[in-house]
Amino acid sequence: MLFFTFFTFFTVSGTAVSDPIVHDAEHYILEAQFGERWQQEDRQLNRRLAELREKHGTPPNIVHIMWDDTALGEVGIPAIQSVRGFKTPNINQMANDGINFMRMYTEPACTPTRAAFQTGRYAVRSGMHTVSFPVEYSGMDAGEVTIAEVLDKAGYNTAFFGKWHLGDTEFSYAHKQGYDEAFFTPYNQVPSMWIPQAEVANVITGLYPDLHGEDQYDLDQSHQPRGVVWTIEGTKGGPSREWGPPPDIKNYWDIETEAQKRTLAFIDKSVADKKPFFISYQPILTAFFPDPREKKRLTANKNVGAEGLVKLDAFVGKLFEHLQSQGVAENTLVIVMADNGPFIHYGPRGMVETLYRGGKGDFTEGGVRVPMLATWPGVIKPGQIVGDILHVTDLYTTFANLGGAKKYIPRDRIIDGVDQTSLFLNGDGFSRRDYVMIYQGPNLAAGVKGRFKRDWKNAEVGLSKNEFYDLFTDPREMHGEMIEQFHVKSMFNRQRQRHELWIKKYPNRPDATPGPALTGLENVRPETVEIYTAPVDPKKLPFDPQEVSEQPLPFSGSDL
Repeated sequence: MLFFTFFTFFTVSGTAVSDPIVHDAEHYILEAQFGERWQQEDRQLNRRLAELREKHGTPPNIVHIMWDDTALGEVGIPAIQSVRGFKTPNINQMANDGINFMRMYTEPACTPTRAAFQTGRYAVRSGMHTVSFPVEYSGMDAGEVTIAEVLDKAGYNTAFFGKWHLGDTEFSYAHKQGYDEAFFTPYNQVPSMWIPQAEVANVITGLYPDLHGEDQYDLDQSHQPRGVVWTIEGTKGGPSREWGPPPDIKNYWDIETEAQKRTLAFIDKSVADKKPFFISYQPILTAFFPDPREKKRLTANKNVGAEGLVKLDAFVGKLFEHLQSQGVAENTLVIVMADNGPFIHYGPRGMVETLYRGGKGDFTEGGVRVPMLATWPGVIKPGQIVGDILHVTDLYTTFANLGGAKKYIPRDRIIDGVDQTSLFLNGDGFSRRDYVMIYQGPNLAAGVKGRFKRDWKNAEVGLSKNEFYDLFTDPREMHGEMIEQFHVKSMFNRQRQRHELWIKKYPNRPDATPGPALTGLENVRPETVEIYTAPVDPKKLPFDPQEVSEQPLPFSGSDL
């Protein structure tokens, strides 16, 4: 019960900056055992960071790149690529120049992982636990505090480029969530096939009824999202604008090129400003309809995942050259990683399990254990392989610490991310985490503690089954055990009880915050206005549209 004592200092609101960050309860079990050692490490690390800041004149720049749906082992390990028909030499070089993390955990799918990265919290806490699909009419709440907001207070220039996928409400836009500059897609890649070419090719049906024979029974066409927005650009405090309006498929493929161009330009701007920069670049990587300008494939693999990785790898090479040419390479931490495992269920061809079982959407290791590599010349020792557990939320707290911004992390909520500066700078064996809670949507599906894992999703109330796994001896989770692992059952029971107690003290948001979609665009198209405007006079209805949606009416005055 020792962990209770650490929370006597907290109040839910008005908390002093000097108060400790509120972590998940399991963290305090570790802190009670290793806190003194961590304090000694921190004193040494703080001296090191202070020396680096004096040397370079600013805290470190941070470039974080996170893409979709890639199994652990697909990048960073050339031996595996040799039998997969593609190569990523620049990303692989990062394994030689820095750290190849072999046990980075994310959430099982893209929206939850992106929310966890931005907030430092399991996605279930922010309500962003479910994959967003267009048109969503909801988004990440304005009350969440992103890593951009934290670093901004410490003097960083902050930018987001690429796949945001955290909602289509105006309050959830990236430049409304702390980023100085944003160029982002509110959705996933699904709208890439909401184009006339896809209707003609029979990839979609009914979105463009004028491109096929008349359906006399299709009475109400008002619900079709013909004005969906692919990309929004904006600056903090400035206007929001649609960029490259669809439905031309070339515009979609050009999003990636533009995001990369803006990434390099933002580095130049920040260097000129003599300010540290934080860039979150989350590549589109692929689309559900091919770019008609490409006449051949780049890889022997030929499939969208490999093709996207090879293109991204070329940009990673350009990024390192650019950092070097601007003279900031030695003061820049670069991280590349995937958001979840491969899209093996109903996904595109070529998505496969590599080392672990499962993929996107699964709570097995293949769904939530992803490749991640990091370099920081002269700071991170080269050629490291790290087997420690870390979670995507840890980047939030670690970035804040590196940027001298830890005091700006909110103290009125649970921050799941723990500071892993020691792991990055001291290497293998220095993690401050040996546990992970894995959710599927709002449901707790599994727990990890060290080498052990428990399947809660398939457990039956009142019974013990083969729901325990030793990830060292059974890394693919093929043979659940019961009798052999009864000794870990009570350990997992206590872990879950502590976790759920903290949810009672600091309740989760139930869902993404609702609101009208795609409002506030300076150059809005008429068809986009139709998305958030009622197609009929609400006064003619026997119900109130606001009752149906359980959300405030849009700024236009009505919405069905």
